[in-house]
Amino acid sequence: MSASLVRRSAVGVALVFAGVAAYLCFWPVPIEPVSWQAPTPPGFTGPYAPNTRLANLRAIEVGNEVGPEHIAIGPDGKLYAAMEGGILLRMDPDGGRREVFAKTGGRVLGFDFDKQGRMIAADPMKGLLAIAPDARVPDARVPDSRVMVLADRLSAGDPIRYANSIVVAPDGTIYFTDASARFAPADWGGTLEASLLDILEQAATGRVLAHDPATGSTRIVARGFSFANGIALSLDARTLFVTETGRYRIWKIDAGARDLDVQGGAPQAQVLIDNLPGYPDNLMRGRDGRIWVGLFRPRNPAADGLARRPFVRKMLQRLPRSWLPLGQPYGHVFAFDEAGRVTEDLQDPGGAYPSTTGATETAERLYIHSLTARTIGWVPR
Repeated sequence: MSASLVRRSAVGVALVFAGVAAYLCFWPVPIEPVSWQAPTPPGFTGPYAPNTRLANLRAIEVGNEVGPEHIAIGPDGKLYAAMEGGILLRMDPDGGRREVFAKTGGRVLGFDFDKQGRMIAADPMKGLLAIAPDARVPDARVPDSRVMVLADRLSAGDPIRYANSIVVAPDGTIYFTDASARFAPADWGGTLEASLLDILEQAATGRVLAHDPATGSTRIVARGFSFANGIALSLDARTLFVTETGRYRIWKIDAGARDLDVQGGAPQAQVLIDNLPGYPDNLMRGRDGRIWVGLFRPRNPAADGLARRPFVRKMLQRLPRSWLPLGQPYGHVFAFDEAGRVTEDLQDPGGAYPSTTGATETAERLYIHSLTARTIGWVPR
C-alpha cells in the first residue's frame, strides 16, 4: 500500500471518528440534564432481603390486551384493569365475565371511584377524566360518550402534561400526580419514552395536583418531584403518600398544602422511605393499614454513577435505547404502614411477570400490576 493511500485512509478514519464524536457531543436532544446526588444503592438487604414469594404467579387471561398498569375493585365488586390503548376492562374478581368497560383513546395509568360511582381516571394523553358507570359495552367504532375531561390544564399556559396516578378523598377532592411538566407522552412516543426523558433529565418538574369537582378548579398541592408517580391517602385523609420514581423514594405530604416546593425543606413534606432498591411506581391502599407499592425495575449502579455527570447523560440520549442502564427485569412489590415500616415484601428475581408497577389487595387475593404483562398475575392471600 502506498504512503499516499495510507494517509488518505487515516484521514478518512479520523473524519469518521470526528463525525461520531461531534454527533455524541453536539446533536440536539430534548433534555437538559441536571446534576444530583444519588444515594449509595442499598441492594436487597434488610426488609428487602431476596425471596421468591412473587414467583410462579397465577394468571387471569385478558384476551389480546396488554399491560394491566392499574388494577382496582370497583364499587360494584368487579375487578377493573387499565390496559394499553385506553382500554379499561371489567370482570369478576376471578376473571370471569370479562368485558370492555370503557375506551379513552389514550392510556389510563391510574384510576379511582367517586361517591357517584364514576371512575375518575388519570390519562397522560387526555388529562383527568370521569367515566360514567354505564353498564353498556362501548362501541369500538365511535368515541365513548361517557368519557368526560375534568381537567387538562391549570391555566392557559400551564397544561397537565402527564396525568399519572389518582386518589379520591372522602370529601370528593381528587388528588392526582402530574409526573412531568416537561415531557408529555403524546409528544414523545408514549408513556415509557416520556418517563425516560424526565428521569434522565432530573429537572424535578413533577407535581401533585388537587381538583375540586364542585368548582371545576385545579390547584398545585406540591411540586419539585423527579417523576411524581403513585399516590395514596392516609386513613384520616390528611396526608398524601407520593412515590418519586426518579429518586427512589416515597414522600408524605400535607394534603392541605398549596404550591409547596418539596425541595425547599418545608415541614409539610417529608421523605418517608428513602433509598429504595428499585424504581417505585403505583401506590395502593391495602388491608389493615397497609399501602402497597410496586418497584418497576431494580436500580442499576451505572445509572446512579451518572447522577453527577449530566453531560454524559445527554450523550446517552443520542444512543439507542437498548444502551440505557435501565436494570434487569425483577418482580418486586412490598407493603408499608403509615409510619414507613415495611410489613411485607414479595420478589421474583427471575422477573417472569414483567415490569411490576403495584399491587391490589383483597381478602382472598393480591393482584399484581404490570406495564407490559399479557395477563393479570395474582397470589392467594
